[in-house]
Amino acid sequence: MSTVNYKVEITAGFTTFFTAMYIIIVNPAIMAPAGFGYNASLTATVLVSALSSIAMGIYAKNPILVAPGMGLNAFIAIMLMNNPEIGPAIALGAVFWSGIVFLLLSIFNIRSYILEAIPVEIRNATAVGIGFLISLIGFVNAGFIIKGEPLSAISFSNPIVITFLFSLLIAITLILKKIKGAFIISIIIGTILAWPIGRWYGDASAINFGTSQLVAWKGFMSIPDFSLLFTMDLIGALKWSVFPMAFGILFADMFDSIGTFVGVAEACNLKDKDGTPRNMKKSLIVDSLATLFSGMAGTAPGTAYIESAAGIQEGGKTGLTAIVAGLLFLPFMFLSPLLSIVPAIATAPVLVIVGAFMVKPIKIIDWDNIEKAFPSFLTLMIIPFTYSITQGIIWGLLAFTLIQIITGQIKAIPITLWIINLFIVLLLII
Repeated sequence: MSTVNYKVEITAGFTTFFTAMYIIIVNPAIMAPAGFGYNASLTATVLVSALSSIAMGIYAKNPILVAPGMGLNAFIAIMLMNNPEIGPAIALGAVFWSGIVFLLLSIFNIRSYILEAIPVEIRNATAVGIGFLISLIGFVNAGFIIKGEPLSAISFSNPIVITFLFSLLIAITLILKKIKGAFIISIIIGTILAWPIGRWYGDASAINFGTSQLVAWKGFMSIPDFSLLFTMDLIGALKWSVFPMAFGILFADMFDSIGTFVGVAEACNLKDKDGTPRNMKKSLIVDSLATLFSGMAGTAPGTAYIESAAGIQEGGKTGLTAIVAGLLFLPFMFLSPLLSIVPAIATAPVLVIVGAFMVKPIKIIDWDNIEKAFPSFLTLMIIPFTYSITQGIIWGLLAFTLIQIITGQIKAIPITLWIINLFIVLLLII
């Protein structure tokens, strides 16, 4: 058994935390308009992120961060705003019951059967698509790519873009020179370089939630708010009118988590001897428990985070990385205002570079075989364009199945994939 390099694992944990800590602020901001109190949602976010990540490290022994899912939080918020009669308590009940179903699927290994039904080409394409998505998030966070505007609209006289490009150059140089803790160092330097923006020159309002200064002091301490804890309505969540929400949470969370485990495992070589993602069953059980706990704590379902790849690329290979990342969340139950010190632009170069590392499986896909190439292409393109791992996987699977039918290979389609496709169609209808 190989010796754990504690210094590397701890550094990797810090890297993972820094690239994903935005969730502490962003998740409450998304949930608040749907009736979840901002401070209470922030407390719930910290609790779920910390405890779930620590559990992933201790039980599943994987360097994977778990936190309330981006996309899943928006799905719940939109559903509540469009259906005000449901309310936050019932929504949390739906999250809890989804966690129960996840747990049963994981314990009885049904989610592993689902994984086995996903063709290897789709798995590799998922890894590539996640790589593109991570890099896209980095570019958007830096203002280098602006949503809804063409790349040509960007002015390279913009101090934010120049700062990002210079930070990216520094990060790449540190990696090429094989400097230990390259990502952490680049984040610190990026924060320092971003400090003058909004003070001496430039205005970051467009990418910084309306605040002109990228690096801002917004106080030191905040008081935790536990008012959402155990407010879920388990009986109300069983009503038929809540089924579309519950089914959407169940399906999206399942494919997001499976897609993340597959993508990170393929790109970072975290696999067992049989080629499946390492400790998959235990990881899925933790992911299931994270969703269940999210319902009790008062926030969106917990799920594995693609930003975990940043820590893995920094050298994190064991559960210690996830434990360190999880522990780093806990102080921010009291110190959340300090998060404004490290702006998104400082972590953006890390995400761009990690995305580049993750597209390695693209060379494994058989691009000369249209039967395999087209579903793979759909998967890896739709993931970044829709900001959704789930959307990429489901359209890739539908395309794969239809091609098998058209080419007369219907008997080669496993029964599990037929069942998955049935649920995909139901999800799309809902």
